[in-house]
Amino acid sequence: GATWKFIGLEDSRHITDIVIHPKNPDLVYASCLGHLYGPNEMRGIYRSKDGGKTWERILFVNNEVGTVDIIMDPNNPRVLYAASWRVIRKPYAFESGGEGSGLWKSTDGGDTWKNLTYNKGLPKGVIGKIGVTVSAVNSNRVYAIIEAEEGGVFRSDNGGATWRKMNDDRNLRQRAWYYTRIYADTKDVDKVYVLNVSFWRSKDGGKSFESISTPHGDHHDLWINPDNSDIMVIGDDGGAQVTVDGGKSWSTYYNQPTAQFYRVTTDDYFPYRIYGAQQDNSTVRILHRTEGGSIGERDWETTAGAESGWIAPDPKNNDIVYGGNYGGYIGMMNHKTGESRTVNVWPDNPIGHGAEGMKYRFQWNFPLMFSIHDPNVLYAAGNILFKTNNGGESWTAISPDLTRNDSTKLKPSGGPITKDNTSVEYYCTIFALAESPLKEGIIWTGSDDGLIHVTTNNGSSWNNVTPPKNLLPEWAQINSIEADPFNEAGLYVAATRYKLDDYSPYILRTTDFGKTWKKITNGIIQKHFTRVVRADKIRKGLLFAGTEEGIYISFNDGNNWQQFQQNLPIVPITDLTIKNEDLIVATQGRSFWMIDDISPLRLLTDDVAKMNYHIYQPRPTWRISGGGRGDELLAGKNLQSGVILYYYFKDAPDSNSVELKFYDEGNQFITLFKPKTKDRSAVIPIKKGLNRFVWDMRYKDAERFDGMIIWSQGGLRGPLAVPGKYSAVLINGKDSISVPFEIVKDPRSSSSIDDLKAQFNFILSGRDKLTETHNAIKQIRTIRKQLNDVKEKFKEKKDSDSIKKEIEKTGKELTSIEETLYQTKNKSPQDPLNYPNRLNDKLASLVSDVANGDFRPTVQSEELKNEFFAKIDEQIKKLKNIIGNEIPVLNKLIKEAELPAIVIE
Repeated sequence: GATWKFIGLEDSRHITDIVIHPKNPDLVYASCLGHLYGPNEMRGIYRSKDGGKTWERILFVNNEVGTVDIIMDPNNPRVLYAASWRVIRKPYAFESGGEGSGLWKSTDGGDTWKNLTYNKGLPKGVIGKIGVTVSAVNSNRVYAIIEAEEGGVFRSDNGGATWRKMNDDRNLRQRAWYYTRIYADTKDVDKVYVLNVSFWRSKDGGKSFESISTPHGDHHDLWINPDNSDIMVIGDDGGAQVTVDGGKSWSTYYNQPTAQFYRVTTDDYFPYRIYGAQQDNSTVRILHRTEGGSIGERDWETTAGAESGWIAPDPKNNDIVYGGNYGGYIGMMNHKTGESRTVNVWPDNPIGHGAEGMKYRFQWNFPLMFSIHDPNVLYAAGNILFKTNNGGESWTAISPDLTRNDSTKLKPSGGPITKDNTSVEYYCTIFALAESPLKEGIIWTGSDDGLIHVTTNNGSSWNNVTPPKNLLPEWAQINSIEADPFNEAGLYVAATRYKLDDYSPYILRTTDFGKTWKKITNGIIQKHFTRVVRADKIRKGLLFAGTEEGIYISFNDGNNWQQFQQNLPIVPITDLTIKNEDLIVATQGRSFWMIDDISPLRLLTDDVAKMNYHIYQPRPTWRISGGGRGDELLAGKNLQSGVILYYYFKDAPDSNSVELKFYDEGNQFITLFKPKTKDRSAVIPIKKGLNRFVWDMRYKDAERFDGMIIWSQGGLRGPLAVPGKYSAVLINGKDSISVPFEIVKDPRSSSSIDDLKAQFNFILSGRDKLTETHNAIKQIRTIRKQLNDVKEKFKEKKDSDSIKKEIEKTGKELTSIEETLYQTKNKSPQDPLNYPNRLNDKLASLVSDVANGDFRPTVQSEELKNEFFAKIDEQIKKLKNIIGNEIPVLNKLIKEAELPAIVIE
């Protein structure tokens, strides 16, 4: 799975199953459902005999009927079963079943097929979706679950020749288009599984079923180990889970980032939180960064609303959140008190009904948002735009019906067998909503039936400003709209027509309240239909677009686009938002993603692109700690704390010519980083193109010496820079570029800048004293080694006892100093638990304590630091005395003996 290549069947759009011959991996069968929203030819069963290089269609009903299942007999790979399905989906309707739906069998590897649909025992009348399975224990045992008026679970004991109904429990066949899957156990001929809202198992050949508890609901796929049927993997709306004991216990679904988010928004908490509603899961709010290593379960929680809704945090109090869901549901949650309530615009539950006859129509994913200009105003959009200024206690309509209100498109959805009215197919509704950030009273709406309206007076009057048909064909879904942050008369529109079998991108722009429009999709691949467009609020003309297959970027107001995929998976992009300098992405199937800093995109110009090298001005950086880690499978990647620097090289430079230096506001040097250094944490990347480096805001650490083991390692770290102005200098050979930046105080901190300066000075002085201490120890060890070498050489000389005694005396004095400064018995990391710590470890511990948090050092910390400094200084003084007085005397004697003198570095 490390790499993949495309091998065809692209226009099928929906491949429901793939089976591979057990002994010939080049013999492959694919079941193609085809287009959901219109007729097409690439439907049915396809076969490849050359590993996907070429394909032949071996079962085809017509251009409105595809196949939804293909099963290979485990005992005879030439025997195949397939299910054909007539399914038609429109923006306002869904049909499951009709002419062409049926059950098929081949006994010659797919060369020919026999229609089993009308065999004895199978239901009469209109047939819908079918699931089929064959037992590995007995090939004559075939099970099918069939959507029909008299449908249910059917069984054949003669390879499909005749059938009998075993069970018609509606729990097994409810909402048939969404489920209808059946699986034979690989070891027990009478054991069979059915997937639906619940997971069902029969042990008596389908006569009766019992539900098996699973971690999630809405089950859609199942794999059963062919060698041990107790091992299964189930796929549901929560992801995938594994059992190894036949369903008695399951793994968690918190094991893969497969969330499908409809929309994304943020709040003003620090650090800000990201909000979204997950398909058939809870709504969530999650910290975009934390002070822990990664972003994990501890950093998110459920919030207001449910699976399909927009979410709106109260701008006055982010712990009060409003969230939507299908059926016009609006919920309020107070995270502080735990209270929640329902505040629907019109609390008439429409479930099971078509849109016709409803007082108001609310789509599955209807807009819900607070006003930019009045934090008391919350908007909710059905076919009419509503607002409340009292938290949903009452609602006021501020528009007429802003849709086409076509009665032919408001009928109940579903059929011809099973109705399905959840409001997914509720049509002629407002689907997109935006306020101008520049002027109060300007509100735009976009409907799912292709209309755009604007008011400039808070809804007192509205104008239909829908683009002409030659730019935007009728009935397009206005999926998202973005008010121009630089022009109150401007709007960007992202529309889709995929539900009309048109997969083209549609992004439009107006600059004059919709009097004129321009289509702006140049550069977007024709099949990448568009869901969202967002405008940067800092750089005029910088746009981002989310499509069915990824992200695009434009630097010239949409006139030209280029792909901006980077490391983002190929996945549908459902929404985008820009918060401060961050771009946040909602996906349909791969959860949330984000780029932590888009500052370089705001600063990128043609002139910069022509330069040989360049460093971009960093954004203001919050002075907080933590971050920088996260397993992509188990937790979110956390932003590393520090100043993010982006710099560019037209060509890869000489690694010996590049340096990155940091200076404080007074132009005092702080620290230096190079491409090559023994300290790997200090290495900067210098590849051709754009590079990224994060300065952790720390001054240099205290010096260490080889083999040093102390308990309080954290106390050796350099202090964090105090909030203020700084600069970074990128040196490339003889040239250099300097950029200013600012470090900003954590807004949560109760300490003043003076407090932080006092902490900084304490840590810096402690670091310097530790460096002085450790350099002294290194000096002691260097001198002592030379003394020992000289002592060995004096063994060969006569009458040298007095000199050797002087050498021994000096050596003992040096050892005494070292052992006072450092615990020399430490040889392994936890030896400090066995041997008392010495002055350097004690001071490091004190420094570490003071560095914990953002606070001024305590009085007692200052007192103890002074004590430690005095004791260290006493030992340093002794060392200096030895170096200044005793060593010269020894060197005189050593030179007289014609031996190398002691060198003091």
